[in-house]
Amino acid sequence: MYRLTVRRRFSAAHNLRQYDGKCAQLHGHNYKAEITIQGDRLDEAGMIVDFGELKAICDGVLDRFDHTYLNELPEFAEANVTAENLAAFIFHALNDALSHPSVSVHEVKLYETEDSAVTYREE
Repeated sequence: MYRLTVRRRFSAAHNLRQYDGKCAQLHGHNYKAEITIQGDRLDEAGMIVDFGELKAICDGVLDRFDHTYLNELPEFAEANVTAENLAAFIFHALNDALSHPSVSVHEVKLYETEDSAVTYREE
């Protein structure tokens, strides 16, 4: 099994609903996403996916969030905009966007700050 990881960044604002604390107020983050994909077969060039192609796929998903108020997006009309829910959404959206049948998302690690991150994967 091969695993490949890229890092991407985006900035967005949100507030937490049903939360008693500072984060209930509107605030923003400079998010960093570490996306790891996996596959067991290499292509004729010896890659599971080209880094540039993977970055473009990731940007296609993450650009939807960049410089937005996340609470206003349809994806979060019901779900609270926590790092956990955002990481899970990114995971599933990237799996849908991957066009390589033998490649899947292994995990998404999403940093809200330099010191705080959540990891989502399905096992």
